[in-house]
Amino acid sequence: MDRTHYISEAKKKIGSKVGIAGWVHDVRDLGKLKFVHVRDATGILQVTMKKGVVEDSLLESVSVNKEEVVAFEGEIRENKIAPDGVEMVPNGFRLLNRVDRKLPVDPTGHVPSELDTRLDYRYIDLRKREVGLIFRIKSSLITSFREHLVSKGFVEIQPSAITGAATEGGTEVFPVQYFETQAYLVQSPQLYKQLAVIGGLDRVMITMPVFRAEKHSTTTHLNEITQMDIEMGFADHLDVMDILESVTQHMLEKAKKEFGGEMKTFETEIKIPKKIPRHTYTKLVDRLNSEKFGMKFGEDFSKEAEKKIYDILGEELYFIYDWPTSVRAFYSMPDEKNEELCHAFDLVYRGLEIASGAKRIHLVDILERQLKKRGMNPANFEFYLDAFRMGAPPHAGWSIGLERLAMKLCNQSNIREAMLFPRDRMRLSP
Repeated sequence: MDRTHYISEAKKKIGSKVGIAGWVHDVRDLGKLKFVHVRDATGILQVTMKKGVVEDSLLESVSVNKEEVVAFEGEIRENKIAPDGVEMVPNGFRLLNRVDRKLPVDPTGHVPSELDTRLDYRYIDLRKREVGLIFRIKSSLITSFREHLVSKGFVEIQPSAITGAATEGGTEVFPVQYFETQAYLVQSPQLYKQLAVIGGLDRVMITMPVFRAEKHSTTTHLNEITQMDIEMGFADHLDVMDILESVTQHMLEKAKKEFGGEMKTFETEIKIPKKIPRHTYTKLVDRLNSEKFGMKFGEDFSKEAEKKIYDILGEELYFIYDWPTSVRAFYSMPDEKNEELCHAFDLVYRGLEIASGAKRIHLVDILERQLKKRGMNPANFEFYLDAFRMGAPPHAGWSIGLERLAMKLCNQSNIREAMLFPRDRMRLSP
């Protein structure tokens, strides 16, 4: 084995002999005194070699460059002037792999690189502490999402990523050849999670990639994203907003517990509201107009409008609910008293929509009417509509965009920072 302990563990083993392995983060060779800073996924440890303290053969054999892969064995000792107050005095060394070309990205971050260059060499970019931290936080978010919903009685399902129809009813889909048939990569698991609830699973959750063939170039959109979804039977929009509120609070609490001390890396902190405020669409349009920010009822909020609302409210997290029916998905249930409004909602975090949902239409005649209003042919959704002719309960659900949540939580300005290998209009590798 190349190591017995990760560096974070090794630092606690003062007086013990351990084995560590990782990359050379920095090196200082003063001849009779050498310092090698070794980095692994958990931290950095100084390895100190001084003539007369370590064997001459070991001192001479350690000739390494930055980012070469090494393993050391030795004793952990206190040293007040070393980073974190500890160091290793080695008695063994192995060079596991050399670097044989100039690195295009500096893992120490001292020499900045353009984002596109960093993404071209993401496997080097990941060695930066702050970049790796984003993905450790992202892992925590998706783990705590599952953890909380399991405690609420939700069952995780795995719908197909290939469909025979555009699930959102739009044209922005990626076609794939499925044997002799035209198929598409799913835009959303929406229809399938509804079918699972109609089938009696009652409370379902999903974590999966979805694909949207939108030719955009923004800092908040990707063509492949990770959705975290639920669907809940015998529930309305208010019920699932309650679930969304509790799971969001849980994810933030877990992230704060695990990474709160490291958030200064991103010049931010994790704040957890005791209650997430709820505002109607109409109220916020009126607020914008009262602030001389012109917006008509029935329009979606632009990025500028979202920023203005964030400034007006001064709230990190808030709901917007009861949207105009015309700007929401066809399956959003219209209000019984006013069909111009539907029971849809968004959750906004730090000025950006990170989740959306609605009470669904479970009555087939209303579904057919809404499809026709949007110029869609109900015949193309016959497999879906049939399910509602066979005993569909009232239900509701939502979806969180994992990358958007991670982006905002880590105070990043570009969503590509929160996707390990992002797919946008121009990027298909690595």
